[in-house]
Amino acid sequence: MSKTALKGTPVSLNGNTPIVGSQFPNLRLIKSDLSVIETKDLAGKKIVFNYMPSVDTSVCALQLSQFTNRLKDNSDVINLFASKDLPFALGRFCAAEGIENAITTSDFRFNDLKKIGVMMTDGPLAGLAARGTLVIDENQTVIYAELTNDIVDEPNYDEALRFI
Repeated sequence: MSKTALKGTPVSLNGNTPIVGSQFPNLRLIKSDLSVIETKDLAGKKIVFNYMPSVDTSVCALQLSQFTNRLKDNSDVINLFASKDLPFALGRFCAAEGIENAITTSDFRFNDLKKIGVMMTDGPLAGLAARGTLVIDENQTVIYAELTNDIVDEPNYDEALRFI
């Protein structure tokens, strides 16, 4: 089982997070317009896939804003975010921040983030996703994987974007 931390206190996850070279599973997620998106349908493009606890926290908001700003001129890459936030909260955040080049998704319906082992199973945020970034190539193979050491830490933006 993978582990992270929350302010230094260890937190367990529901499985092992994806590693470089692994095939990314199909995830069904809900977009802010309540439509379903499946990651298998994104084959053929690179994906920067971010998972996070909630856009209502400062580090998650920063993660979303940072990747969105850094990828704004790259239409060949899909900028995808997943959390347990309701689609309405994600849509409201993106509208307020003027974010247009990110796909924000909710895992409230299918619980598919469990397939990639990123759900916290203990601690005060149990039931939410940990924080991390995956870069997935055109063939749906993971080419970069980062689970942050602590949920309060930002991901390594520069290192992730080196793979696109």
